[in-house]
Amino acid sequence: MTDWFTTAIVGPGRLPLFFMMLAFATAFAFIRISTRMIRADVPWWPGNVTPGGLHIHHVVFGLVMMLVSGFGFIALATYHTPAANCVLAAVFGVGAALVLDEFALVLHLRDVYWTEEGRTSIDAVFVAFAITVLFVLGVHPLGFSGADVDTDDAATTIASIVLLVVQYGLTTIVLLKGKIWTGLFGLFFPPLLVVGAVRLGRPRSPWARWRYGSRPEKMRSANRREDTLRGPANRAKIRVQEALAGRFDGDSTS
Repeated sequence: MTDWFTTAIVGPGRLPLFFMMLAFATAFAFIRISTRMIRADVPWWPGNVTPGGLHIHHVVFGLVMMLVSGFGFIALATYHTPAANCVLAAVFGVGAALVLDEFALVLHLRDVYWTEEGRTSIDAVFVAFAITVLFVLGVHPLGFSGADVDTDDAATTIASIVLLVVQYGLTTIVLLKGKIWTGLFGLFFPPLLVVGAVRLGRPRSPWARWRYGSRPEKMRSANRREDTLRGPANRAKIRVQEALAGRFDGDSTS
């Protein structure tokens, strides 16, 4: 394991990413434990930060940490400062976890932390963590590495650009069809994009509104697929979310 870590993580310079991943996961676990303890009114657990009666959400602390670490990376970090890079990456990971844990609050501009809408935050955390893990393992989308495009040969360059346009075009279609996970992971595993692009869009997606409005049979098929396939998967996802993050209010599925 030590040899693998040295070869796969330290050698290619992905140690800061590894520290960011660990800090992100640890901070998310801690903040969710904290909010659940506060919600349960545990007397010995520190409560919300409320100076002068103003409730300061942890997204504020996360934003400050991301700004400070981002500035540090730009102003201070270099390839010759690995320790500083790892520290700044860890600070950024903590800040990102605090921000994404209240992503739904920022999205809706109101406190929806424990409502059904608050599940959006957990989705955002899951997506961010999964993508970070892939980058730590050296898996990245096309175009995120200099080796993806060979600028020494004109034909190869044109072919690479066409491939990138096709991939990101398919990603756009998949996302418009409401398949967020398929679109994001398809960037890392392109065959998923082809599958997502040719399958029906989700009934509430922009694609369905634009394309299925005059084709009721398509909308019926999309709704049927949503009920038979997406329904059980969504209920399983909610159970996982609530096991990690606590039960949300107004949940009729749990």
